[in-house]
Amino acid sequence: MAEMTDTPKTDAPGNADKPVDDWVTGDEAMTGAQASYLKTLCEEAGEEFDTGLTKAQASKRIDELQSQTGRGG
Repeated sequence: MAEMTDTPKTDAPGNADKPVDDWVTGDEAMTGAQASYLKTLCEEAGEEFDTGLTKAQASKRIDELQSQTGRGG
């Protein structure tokens, strides 16, 4: 029977761990998934949904609204 080995893990941050301000595509329009989730969060928080946010701005706004609404980890 062959031995199973663990896949080595690196300490390098993945894309999800990279600071928003360092995103190469952060100035592009937010994604459809971001827009959908952000709209839901805005409705729950009673906040206005801004359709003109960039990917980076949307990510920051999502973080803010998750804290405000108690969603997220």
